[in-house]
Amino acid sequence: MEPMLQIENIYKSFENNGQIIQVVKGINLQVLSGDSLAITGPSGSGKSTLLNIMGTLEPPSRGNIFFKGSNVYQMDEVDLIKIRNREIGFVFQLHHLLTEFNAEENTMIPALISGYSKTKSAEMASAILSQMGLKDRLRHRVGELSGGEQQRVAIARALIMEPKLLLADEPTGNLDKATGDEITKLLLSLNRSRGLALIIATHNLELAHQMSKQLQLVDGRFM
Repeated sequence: MEPMLQIENIYKSFENNGQIIQVVKGINLQVLSGDSLAITGPSGSGKSTLLNIMGTLEPPSRGNIFFKGSNVYQMDEVDLIKIRNREIGFVFQLHHLLTEFNAEENTMIPALISGYSKTKSAEMASAILSQMGLKDRLRHRVGELSGGEQQRVAIARALIMEPKLLLADEPTGNLDKATGDEITKLLLSLNRSRGLALIIATHNLELAHQMSKQLQLVDGRFM
């Protein structure tokens, strides 16, 4: 089976006051459809940076990234934007919802960006929010939602375009244990029911052990 995501010899460095800091150091990884992978490691180990590189949010300093067999950095910018919008979903520790919008309006955004009409985007948002258990919260603004509900809206927004890959950076980090467990169950259910490839960067070892694969990132390398 061809990997959905393949990264080859990825390095990432930053310059700080004239000093080069290596954050990711020669990472290789293959991810198949339906995989669930936890990337663990201490703060500063490069988890978030690596996740951003996997999702094409930032380029590596060197190395190659293949999505469904195509080298993403040999694509033109329009095609790369389409992949980010339609093929890859992102969920972060902070939900990054727009506080002036309600749940439905926040969820609609990727569909609107993709060119769907407002009416169709609203239909898509309503459907995915209902699947997230938020049928009765569509018109509630962010401040009227609980922390767990806000994160469910963020997951709905990430899934509205039916991506094949979901990247989650500490998705339970700001939640209490009971709510975090609910979000974990939801993500794993989506992984199984949709055949969605799921990659989570987390400090939460209990969450990590529920994934089918675990990799520990230490000083920019998998141990």
